[in-house]
Amino acid sequence: MKTTTTETHQDIRDAVRALCAEFPDAYHRGIDAARGYPEAFVVALTKAGWLAAMIPTDYGGSGLGLAEASVVMEEINRCGGNAGACHGQMYNMGTLLRHGSDAQKQLFLPRIASGEWRLQSMGVTEPSTGTDTTKIKTTAVKSASGDRYVVNGQKVWISRVQHSDWMILLARTTALAEVRKKSEGMSIFMVDLRLAERSGMTVRPIPNMVNHETNELFFENLEIPAENLIGQEGQGFKYILDGLNAERTLIAAECIGDGRWFIDRVTKYANERVVFGRPIGQNQGVQFPIAEGHIEVEAADLMRWEACRLFDAREPCGAQANMAKYLAAKASWEAANACIQFHGGFGFANEYDV
Repeated sequence: MKTTTTETHQDIRDAVRALCAEFPDAYHRGIDAARGYPEAFVVALTKAGWLAAMIPTDYGGSGLGLAEASVVMEEINRCGGNAGACHGQMYNMGTLLRHGSDAQKQLFLPRIASGEWRLQSMGVTEPSTGTDTTKIKTTAVKSASGDRYVVNGQKVWISRVQHSDWMILLARTTALAEVRKKSEGMSIFMVDLRLAERSGMTVRPIPNMVNHETNELFFENLEIPAENLIGQEGQGFKYILDGLNAERTLIAAECIGDGRWFIDRVTKYANERVVFGRPIGQNQGVQFPIAEGHIEVEAADLMRWEACRLFDAREPCGAQANMAKYLAAKASWEAANACIQFHGGFGFANEYDV
């Protein structure tokens, strides 16, 4: 295993950091207080080309790999931002880039790169099928004329629908009982969300504890043009993994960014907070948990780079992407716990942004 940090990555970090500096903590604090969406921030990222990092240059993107995209996501969170508001555009690219037709790429990618369209949503999860994706019940039945599919079913925990123009949808085109392997018989479609909301898709927002827009979706005879099918019918599960493995790796990178933000913030506070005549950071009871959080973040980062390397080399990376996400989430949690514990009561105060 080796890391893939390069001079290019440092250039990306510097540029993303400079952009994020235009949106200080107070900006994100205000967005959260209003339970809003960081529209200006996402627009700035789009105009700078960062959300088109993985789109080939022929289609108006930067032509970079998952490794570089992960640096962008990490740096946003390390600067105190929330890449979760826009990361879907990055990982949803995997399915379209690798399995879309030339016509589909020509239609979608330039418009996504320019910001004319957003592809922020992926419709996979269902109420009765979380990680057991092969058991999805949403169906897409081809019409007798063959020019469209009719979708019925339900999805849940589908994020950013209100801030996206298109969604990648996974549905069963062949019943589970009729396929040779349970991973067969599912297909991927591009769904025009604004049109769908007027013709068969109902969106029900899910109130939640944090400022994160997520929804239930209900489909009742929603018609999707046949040309919106990505790749071959029945091979959608295989295709969606390219998006899911990119998602897992990018979320790992975001957790790494969060972890480093927490470690930086708590280290600074521990050196400044004076109790009983000395900084609390001089106490080993404070030092050790911070050090442990730092160790876990840096160790998790190694698996993140391995997942990126394999993905960009088009090698199998499912295990590595899952391990990276698990380790990075755990490390970020440990770093966050140290940060909030050693801020004491101030860790709950909005002005400290913990």
